[in-house]
Amino acid sequence: MSLRKQAVFGLMWTFAQQFGNQLIGFVVSLVLARILLPEEFGLIAMIAVFVALGNGLLDSGLSKSLIRDREADDADYSTVFFFNLFAGFLIYLLVFISAPLIAKFYEYPILTNIVRVYCLSFLFTAATSVQLAKLTKEMKFRTQTLVALPAAVIAGIVGIVLAVQDFGVWSLVYSSLVNALVGFILIWKYSGWYPSLNFDTIKFKKHWDYGYKLGLADLLNRFFNNIFLVVIGKYFSAAQLGFYTRAETMKQLPVSNLDRALNKVSFPVFVEIKDDPERLKKAFRKLLKMVIFVVSPVLLIMAAMAEPLFRFLFTEKWLPSAPYFQVLCLSGLLFPLHSYNLGILNVYGRSDLFLKLEVYKKFLIVLAVLLAIPFGIYGLLWGQVALSLVAFFINAKYTQKYIFYSPIRQLLDIVPILTAAFISALLVWGIDYNFLEIYPDIIRLLSGGIIGASFYLLISKIGRFEQLPQLYELISDRLKGATN
Repeated sequence: MSLRKQAVFGLMWTFAQQFGNQLIGFVVSLVLARILLPEEFGLIAMIAVFVALGNGLLDSGLSKSLIRDREADDADYSTVFFFNLFAGFLIYLLVFISAPLIAKFYEYPILTNIVRVYCLSFLFTAATSVQLAKLTKEMKFRTQTLVALPAAVIAGIVGIVLAVQDFGVWSLVYSSLVNALVGFILIWKYSGWYPSLNFDTIKFKKHWDYGYKLGLADLLNRFFNNIFLVVIGKYFSAAQLGFYTRAETMKQLPVSNLDRALNKVSFPVFVEIKDDPERLKKAFRKLLKMVIFVVSPVLLIMAAMAEPLFRFLFTEKWLPSAPYFQVLCLSGLLFPLHSYNLGILNVYGRSDLFLKLEVYKKFLIVLAVLLAIPFGIYGLLWGQVALSLVAFFINAKYTQKYIFYSPIRQLLDIVPILTAAFISALLVWGIDYNFLEIYPDIIRLLSGGIIGASFYLLISKIGRFEQLPQLYELISDRLKGATN
């Protein structure tokens, strides 16, 4: 199978996994949000940074090293597997001991037990990361999909049943743990790879030398990506943190899922063509513009209808999340640009530069948080928007060096798309505000969605956006493939 066909086939299954997972997660979240209180979601958000750091420490960038290494053999995989397994037990032990300190920091004693149970998932993650890296490298995304979706379904059912039985926050804890456990069982059953009793110190050093810098960068990224949760959890109420988390989750729904799905497929493809900078630039540019073409209208039209959207999906008790969501959508517009520009450094094996850029950005985040806290939670939200723009120019610095695609050129490429999306969203907001407020939320959402999407497609057609026929072609190819 050609590289292009592998990529398209992999993309199809990765989308199936990513969006299937999100659809299941979204439906489960909808049900749980109607049963549980914002405060209970806020408690889980308080420990998010510790969960994220633990998961980052588990791998230390070694999985990316395996994917990148064209000559990796069973000894490489087994070596990394046993390191991850040892790291998993060690990290869980540290978290277990530290749990009372976390509870004391937030002044919520219940967090001690929540942390200790929730973080058992580290052990399952440690025992599956190498299998997942191997499947990704071999572009066996179908297997990953057939593992991830059943795990999400079973975990969701467990969470809903427990919530109905008044388990409160523990329904979220046990649901997450069941997801990790079922995923562990299925990946060992279907991956087709099992470690041999082999730990090669030379091979470990090779992967460590490449991976530890990525690992450090990832840890920094995970901590500072969650720093707003820490600050809101510490200085504001658990309910406000719950509202913020709900808004952030809704923003991430169209942004990170499409990004993760494409990144999983694009990284091994980009590695294959890295020796041809012009070809890599062309592929990078095409992918970037397509992601922005799909994500920007979705984000902005959702922001324009935030009030009826949140009330319809989550009930009145979650309405304080709506204005948070509108601000966060602006910061989410540039998320794909951050991800793909940093990905270029991984493609060329420059984990040292990756780490360097991450350190620069973290100083900016600390500065932004310190400046924003006196202005309350909205100061923190708008601080994220400003950071997103500044971080883009930092992330794109080396993309210009390696594939001659400057940050200004990238912005010029996406400005027409963003303009069309903003105009469409403004039209939706104007019509909704002036004519549709008296109607039920479902009517407002359907009307606004149809009007916004239709107008955006019309502008795209008039403006002759190349992404429109490309999208039609991709959908057509997938439909033909499904019927053959």
